[in-house]
Amino acid sequence: MTEQTINRIRKFTADRDWDQFHTPANLAKSISIEANELLECFQWSDKDYDLQHVKEELADVMVYCRNLLDKLDLDEDEIINMKMTMNEAKYPVEKAKGSNKKYTEL
Repeated sequence: MTEQTINRIRKFTADRDWDQFHTPANLAKSISIEANELLECFQWSDKDYDLQHVKEELADVMVYCRNLLDKLDLDEDEIINMKMTMNEAKYPVEKAKGSNKKYTEL
C-alpha cells in the first residue's frame, strides 16, 4: 500500500474523529464483518459475481486492516514476512505442492 493511500486512510479517520472508536477489538470485529460481506459476494456462485462489489468489500477489509496495523503500531511487511517464514516451515514444497490437505495430514 502506498504512503499516499495510507495517509488518505489516516486523514479520513482523523477528520471524522473516529480513532476514539478504533480499539483493537472493534477493528478486529469490523474486519470480520467486512470479510463476511466480501464472502457474501460469492454466496450463490463461484463464477457469477459483481466485481465492483467485490472490490468495495475487499477495500473495506483492507482499510480496517490498515487501521488495526496503526492502532497496534505494527509493520505489515514485518508481520507478513514472519508469517510466511512460519508457513514455509509448516508447508514444505516437497510435501504440500499440489495438495490441499491440512498440514497435519501431510
